[in-house]
Amino acid sequence: MSAKAISEQTGKEFLYKHICTSAAVQNRFRYANVTSETDWDRLTQDHPWLLTERLVVKPDQLIKCRGKLGLVGVDLDLVGVQEWLKPRLMRETTVAKAKGILKNFLIEPFVAHTQEEEFYICIYATREGDHVLFHHEGGVDVGDVDAKAQRLLVGVDDKLSEDSVKEQLFMHVPDDKKEVLVSFVVGLFNLYEDLYFTYLEINPLVVNQDGVFVLDMAAKIDATADYICKAKWGDVEFPPPFGREAYPEEAYIADLDAKSGASLKLTILNPLGRIWTMVAGGGASVVYSDTICDLGGVDELANYGEYSGAPSEQQTYDYAKTILSLMTREKHHEGKVLIIGGSIANFTNVAATFKGIVRAIKDYQGPLKENGVTIFVRRGGPNYQEGLRVMGEVGKTTGIPIYVFGTETHMTAIVGMALGHQPIPNQPPVAAHTANFLLNSSTNAATPASTRTASFSEPRAANDATSAKKPKAGVPAAKATMLFSRNTKAIMWGMQTRAVQGMLDFDYVCSRDEPSVAAMVYPFTGDHKQKFYWGHKEILIPVYKNMADAMKKHPEVDVLISFASLRSAFDSTMETMQYSQIHTIAIIAEGIPEAQTRKLIKRADENGITIIGPATVGGIKPGCFKIGNTGGMLDNILASNLYRPGSVAYVSRSGGMSNELNNIVSHATDGVYEGVAIGGDRYPGSTFMDHVLRYQDTPGVKMIVMLGEIGGTEEYKICQGIKEGRITKPVVCWCIGTCATMFSSEVQFGHAGACANQAFETAVAKNQALRDAGAFVPKSFDELGDVIRTVYDELVANGTIVPAQEVPPPTVPMDYSWARELGLIRKPASFMTSICDERGQELIYAGMPITEVFKEEMGLGGVLGLLWFQRRLPRYACQFIEMCLMVTADHGPAVSGAHNTIVCARAGKDLISSLTSGLLTIGDRFGGALDAAAKQFSKAFDSGMLPMEFVNKMKKDGKLIMGIGHRVKSINNPDMRVQILKDFVKGHFPATPMLDYALDVEKITTSKKPNLILNVDGFIGVAFVDLLRMCGGFTRDEADEFVEIGALNGIFVLGRSMGFIGHYLDQKRLKQGLYRHPWDDISYVLPEHMSM
Repeated sequence: MSAKAISEQTGKEFLYKHICTSAAVQNRFRYANVTSETDWDRLTQDHPWLLTERLVVKPDQLIKCRGKLGLVGVDLDLVGVQEWLKPRLMRETTVAKAKGILKNFLIEPFVAHTQEEEFYICIYATREGDHVLFHHEGGVDVGDVDAKAQRLLVGVDDKLSEDSVKEQLFMHVPDDKKEVLVSFVVGLFNLYEDLYFTYLEINPLVVNQDGVFVLDMAAKIDATADYICKAKWGDVEFPPPFGREAYPEEAYIADLDAKSGASLKLTILNPLGRIWTMVAGGGASVVYSDTICDLGGVDELANYGEYSGAPSEQQTYDYAKTILSLMTREKHHEGKVLIIGGSIANFTNVAATFKGIVRAIKDYQGPLKENGVTIFVRRGGPNYQEGLRVMGEVGKTTGIPIYVFGTETHMTAIVGMALGHQPIPNQPPVAAHTANFLLNSSTNAATPASTRTASFSEPRAANDATSAKKPKAGVPAAKATMLFSRNTKAIMWGMQTRAVQGMLDFDYVCSRDEPSVAAMVYPFTGDHKQKFYWGHKEILIPVYKNMADAMKKHPEVDVLISFASLRSAFDSTMETMQYSQIHTIAIIAEGIPEAQTRKLIKRADENGITIIGPATVGGIKPGCFKIGNTGGMLDNILASNLYRPGSVAYVSRSGGMSNELNNIVSHATDGVYEGVAIGGDRYPGSTFMDHVLRYQDTPGVKMIVMLGEIGGTEEYKICQGIKEGRITKPVVCWCIGTCATMFSSEVQFGHAGACANQAFETAVAKNQALRDAGAFVPKSFDELGDVIRTVYDELVANGTIVPAQEVPPPTVPMDYSWARELGLIRKPASFMTSICDERGQELIYAGMPITEVFKEEMGLGGVLGLLWFQRRLPRYACQFIEMCLMVTADHGPAVSGAHNTIVCARAGKDLISSLTSGLLTIGDRFGGALDAAAKQFSKAFDSGMLPMEFVNKMKKDGKLIMGIGHRVKSINNPDMRVQILKDFVKGHFPATPMLDYALDVEKITTSKKPNLILNVDGFIGVAFVDLLRMCGGFTRDEADEFVEIGALNGIFVLGRSMGFIGHYLDQKRLKQGLYRHPWDDISYVLPEHMSM
């Protein structure tokens, strides 16, 4: 959502900090906030003026008309303020229908003034520009300012001038105040624009000989502009509307939403309610709330919320567990119901999101059963059959009553079931599986295009696209009536390969001659080609780094589909509109600031370009063209007959609901001719009326369906068009959001534009107006399909529509990745791994989540145990591993590995090359004796050979005993590394038979020569054998296998890598030059010269 109300204190802080005006703005930053926890002594220290001045006190909780409600204390001293607060602070009060606790108050200096010094000013945004309302009489009794105030419209991209303010707003302002007011109003408007306000009202604004005083202020800002205004806004807190508490769970979901590319919303209406919802989609969430309220559940509706935009399994889990936690805190004598609903998804993998919900249900199965929770599920979209299966299974395994339904069931039918208004079917009809559509068993490999692409009721024309005409100078260009045809070509902005493939598959089932995507633009790579499928065949689509090259090389393109992010969508769209070949742009991104959207609309209107979006999935013209992910995957395209045109055109705000309309229309009529989702923002690029008029002028469209919603006034233009005779085709309309009038406090629904600011913007008022104008309006969304069917049947009966014979579409091969997702195929893997899994939301080491690794403080030794040995080793074993790494980390620069690393580093090589040079020296002669020592000593010990026999045999065979001997250390000068390890092993290992055997061998060898000691390699080798065999975590065969495959040498390699890296960094830090070995350290032994 975009426009959000801010507190009066926040609004004044913005004004005082950032307004630029020559007017003397008084009482800057002189306000104090009071709550039940306020320390008055501290407050007066921070604001000493509280002790010396007369004061005003009022609640700062988004309450309108505080003066008329007696909620403003005026001309009081501090004691008077405290007395005034006693009966009000933390007390419940009623404002209109809302009951709430007064808990946050604002104290400001009292400004003595006369009525003649009070003024009223308000600035608010509309599609056409920003309106400035000014009245020379402000204050509590200002009355109906819409009727009384002077009004000035500042168009999009225009500036407010001082002359226009004087001429159009200040007719009744005294001359001595005009200059001050002009400067202030212009400065206020510039502030309003710079800080992305959408509404700013000051009443009263006092102007006297001392300057300008902002007494009462109400404001909203465009929250989507946070990335632009963060430096000026700081951290803004958006208070809830009066009458609704701010819950930490709402803040938690808002934080998840901010960190996610998906949409996650939650508003708690009644925490004690028995009806809870978890709905996918902004439009669908409103429809479900409407239906619950229509069936009498408004008092028991606990929450409003939605999840959409393909959230991950973990995000859905976090969202679901929040809902389940809330609904299981208090029991209800009738039990509770959870409605997990949604329309037919366009691109969200339903099974993947349901996995997160299933996890949450399993975690909360105890509380859910204790609270008598019954769950009703209805969903459609990609892989929904698997999602419903998994949901049904969890019901059986947990014992929780879960009823699941797919696209065969009307979207909101589960609400009636949940509330007891209709029976629950025993065996709901089973929808065909995705594979039934995509792996078509029909023998018709292809169908003649002419039998399928002609409209069911429209004669084929040579060219069914009407392009925009070139405008005359200074005259806005006319927009195209027909946006898409079978020859439409598009450029895709963004590396959206899945969306492109979906468009190509749609093209193929529509029997288009060529793909609809001509090229892609992606600024973050160089020019290249991307591989896609055209039916069975692989094709290449060019990808360009910049827009200019794409446009120049593809002059046939007239549509751009923009998947640019909300931050880059504005610039990329403005760039696109420079090219005259483009007449339609679809903007998918949600969250573009409204001020930027209005600029896009203005430029598009000037250039004769139709914008679909922002915040949309796009649109579809069956048999011709579809935008991105519109219509979902091929199973839904085929199930809803979107591969060929019907006779019904629709326009909707919601993308998810547009897919539901595809389903409803396909079941009630001969199908969709064209459908567009204009987007959920307050200012969509094109309006309901734009598209309804296009449909009116398109011969193939015989009836029109419009799905409007609460907020805005666009639907009234449809009423006017019907009354004036501009729209003559039957129009079926329904506006969602009828539940809003039943709530005691304001609710901002999922779409940014879904909020009524006036009574005539409510869905109830719009539905009645449309009904009065002559549109076909059902009693509820549940009846929408029935009304569409009734109107369609009448058109068939009078011959307006002549249904054509169905012809099956050609078969489209299923992508391997999707077939595997559906479990339809299997393939042997190229690799196998058993130690790590990075595919989920959390990295897993040998079955242990990374968070658990840190939570239990397993350390490096514990991680090594998981990754190398697939075991959670005992604490002492982890410590021993870490000690081994420490003692083997380095042994000076003279050893061969360190020497090689140093030489390589000094030759200017990089870290990896230098490290590799050192590691390549590790073998039996240097550092690689761990494995060999472990093998030799184990073989001798296991064969029952006595230490003396072992020593004699090795001597007889002429072999060195690995792990015995040291160039420097001896029995008289022991290696302290070995001593440290020996003390630890003897003190912590349960048994050390192999070490004891090796120490006996050492006694024999040192008796012959004092430096033939058990060295650190040998000690680690034999001690590790004891660890593997005696810790209880391995069988004898497993322990021997780890020795055999080289695990022990890995300890030395890992440890010594630390030292090698240290030597590399040391040489770089010391800036050592190329190494050349000195001549005097080389013995040149050449053969003597031999004469012939």
